[in-house]
Amino acid sequence: MPIRLLALDIDGTLLTSRGELTARNQTALQAAKQQGVQVVLLTGRRFNSARELVLQLALDIPLVSHNGALTKNIETLETLDFHPLAADITREIIRIGRACGVDMICCDDPHGMGTMVIEGVSEQNKALHRYLEKYRHSLVEVPDLLEYVQCDPIQMMFSGRCDPMDEFAVELGRAMDGQIQLFKTRYRSVDLTLLDALSLTASKGESLAKLAREHGVTPDEVMAVGDNYNDLTMLRFAGLGVVMGNAEEDMKQMEFAVTGSNENSGVADAIEKYILAAS
Repeated sequence: MPIRLLALDIDGTLLTSRGELTARNQTALQAAKQQGVQVVLLTGRRFNSARELVLQLALDIPLVSHNGALTKNIETLETLDFHPLAADITREIIRIGRACGVDMICCDDPHGMGTMVIEGVSEQNKALHRYLEKYRHSLVEVPDLLEYVQCDPIQMMFSGRCDPMDEFAVELGRAMDGQIQLFKTRYRSVDLTLLDALSLTASKGESLAKLAREHGVTPDEVMAVGDNYNDLTMLRFAGLGVVMGNAEEDMKQMEFAVTGSNENSGVADAIEKYILAAS
């Protein structure tokens, strides 16, 4: 069955490690669109940090951000789908994060451009400091996150070295069992893991399923391409799930097809093989 909807992750998938969109990927996307394939980006990024890329690609389908917690129209900023994290649950997550000594960000302002609210970051977390400096215009620092969280935010986010984050994920998952979902994005090559705590109803897979229904597309007509563990729900929804060559080995051993790496335009390879050659 021909592919009618192409779902793409951004970092580690569509973009290189330097955050660049290769000419091959851009050409392949345009060719797919010319064949009537609709393209949607589903990312763990915040809305504001992914919006520019969607504008650049002139995509018609709204942007799915925060691992499925927030879908917005990139031009009007209209909130189309929102799965907030309950304030009382958020406060409990903050207490656990404090007890474990991890760096945490509360992502808020779902109906605007988005804010990152922090109460401080450890000096040794250089990667997080660089990220916060890059998006300083979205940063709000407060003396007490527990006092700040009075309304339901988008999500809680954590970052740190891979092994400590794995340990924290186990601790948080055990403490909040059945109340939240945890999505992990691991970059072992640079010893960095991002951990997102979201509502039970939020995921890339659920958002992709909703978009497919709205556009009259069956799962068999969907191709999803991703590189990390937070992509698994959308890869499993799609009739054709494709894993990037730069993904961790255990993901490449799953039931999905495997394409080239993000450095070598693996998205273009997949589009050419499964969409353009099949037409």
